[in-house]
Amino acid sequence: MTRARTLADLGSASLATDAEATASAEAAAAAVPTGRKNLLYNGAMQVAQRGTSKTGIGSGDSNYHTSDRWYTTVVGSPTFEFTQSVENDAPTGSGFRKCLKMLCTTAQNSLVTSDSLRIEQRLEGQDIQRVAKGTASAQQVTLSFWVKSNVTGNYVAGLLDNDNTRYVAFTYNVSASATWEKKTIAFPADTTGAFDNDSGYSLSLQFWLAAGPDRATGTLPNAWESYAVAESAVGQTNLAAATNNYWQITGVQLEVGDTATDFEHKPFGVELAECQRYLKFLGSATGIAISGSQVDFPFSCFDMRAVPSSITQTGVIQITDCVAANYTQSSVSASIVNPGNSQGTRIRLGNFSGLTGYRSYIIEGLGNNAYLSAEL
Repeated sequence: MTRARTLADLGSASLATDAEATASAEAAAAAVPTGRKNLLYNGAMQVAQRGTSKTGIGSGDSNYHTSDRWYTTVVGSPTFEFTQSVENDAPTGSGFRKCLKMLCTTAQNSLVTSDSLRIEQRLEGQDIQRVAKGTASAQQVTLSFWVKSNVTGNYVAGLLDNDNTRYVAFTYNVSASATWEKKTIAFPADTTGAFDNDSGYSLSLQFWLAAGPDRATGTLPNAWESYAVAESAVGQTNLAAATNNYWQITGVQLEVGDTATDFEHKPFGVELAECQRYLKFLGSATGIAISGSQVDFPFSCFDMRAVPSSITQTGVIQITDCVAANYTQSSVSASIVNPGNSQGTRIRLGNFSGLTGYRSYIIEGLGNNAYLSAEL
């Protein structure tokens, strides 16, 4: 005889089923990363406010050039030159469409002394507090990225703690020429030296592309230690050995934990806004002529990392009095007059002629002709 199920039995079964479903949902939710997991900016190389190509990058030209937030450091001989560009190339089916490319235009087969080339991203201390570096709860971080080069061999990727002058690095191998390969590096935790909790430069992720003997002797530190210049890129392949050697990268992610997860694709508008914290092009504004050749106007920078440290003008700018005439600069002339504060600053444009003192002028034609920098 089959025993009839009572209402109590059915209730217990329902409760058990509900509890199991709840537990399953909670486990699934816990497995989904929340918030921003990628510590880096512009890892997919989608944003390039300054432009998509820069030629003649050699000694003395260390700077931000194309992809936002990616800094190029060049040390050594002036014949050591590269072109940096943003390319419409990426691993098939990866969800990426662009990459950052370094192309050797003037070769140096034999590197001497401190000759070196690297691409890096510098991070604010307040953005990386979750790593808990310098505490007993210090976390590992894992780097993942796609790389493509026609020069096979070992390349170095490292982390530099700028606040405490500590460093750790590993090699990764480009095993197939001209082929996209995905690489993953798990960096150990460091219980020594906490990051400053401010908007200053605390951590740098570094990708080495060339390193002379002054930077490639001894042993590459696979554990955190005091930074030693000579050990910073031991085992690094020389990408500058021949003209037309190249190295490309995209999908760069640095996250807390010992495991690489899927890349965090962000909407373009979000990525752009994050990059504009460090670099912002001027928009149209109204200014006042302080002489027949100069006009001052206010610029709001409340959403930038800090008071802009410099202004760069790449093309002439036009202003108008909206009544009689337009006025165009004879040549570029832009400066930060008032250092201001985190809310705003004052910009001066010069090299006009025929302005009327203390008259208001609308500044047009700014477009991509001038930008302010608050880079690390």
